[in-house]
This record gives sequence, C-alpha cells and structure tokens, in this order.
Amino acid sequence: MEKVIITTARTENGYSGSCSLLPGWIVAHTGNFDEFKKEVQESIDFYVECAKADGDSYPAVFDGEYKLVYKFDVQSLLEFYRGIFSFSALQTITGINQKQLAHYASGISKPRKQQEEKIANGLNKLGQELLQVTV
Repeated sequence: MEKVIITTARTENGYSGSCSLLPGWIVAHTGNFDEFKKEVQESIDFYVECAKADGDSYPAVFDGEYKLVYKFDVQSLLEFYRGIFSFSALQTITGINQKQLAHYASGISKPRKQQEEKIANGLNKLGQELLQVTV
C-alpha cells in the first residue's frame, strides 16, 4: 500500500492540507481533525472522479490502495497535542525543555532539524509503547 503525504497545518479554527502529488490542491476545514481527514478523503475522491470524467491525468496511486499520512509542521503538531499532553509531559517524552516546546508551539521560535526529529521520535516511541499495552 502506497503512502500519500498530506502536509498539514493547524489553523486558528481547524486544519489545512496540501499534497505535492496534486499541484494546486488545498483543503481547509473548520472543525476537528477527524472531520478534516474525512474532508481530505472526500476531496481527493472528487478530484479523481472529475479527472476521470474529463479525461485528465492524475497520479496513478489513486487507482490502487493507498494510505493518507498527515505530516504536521512542529508548531501545528505541538498545538494539536497541547490539549492532550502538558509541556511537562512532552518534555519527558522528547527530552526538550518545556519552555522551549512552548516557544515552538506558539511560533516564537522554530526548531532546528535535530529538535524536530527529537519531537517526532519521542511521540513515535510513545505510540509504539502504547500499542504494546493491553488491559
């Protein structure tokens, strides 16, 4: 199954996304992330349906099985998890000072690539650990 990357950003009232496979295609949605994901899938389906009807070309990946992967910028990712994890908890998960994490989340400063990787790795590690837990 191929992965289709949706570059995602948190907006003031919702989310927006774009995909490099679909030049000029952008989706913006006011609401929660689950609604945004539904809107993205419906928009891609509509794009492909229209391209087929008009005889236009479109990426072949959309003819087979694919998985949408949402890639957040660091500010949007931290903002997304702000209501779930405290910056203290994120500090434990990532090893990055919570004051610095707050600066990244608010856009006061941008993380270096190494810091971005620490954040992603910390959250991925947490996710993998949670998948191993049974109740």
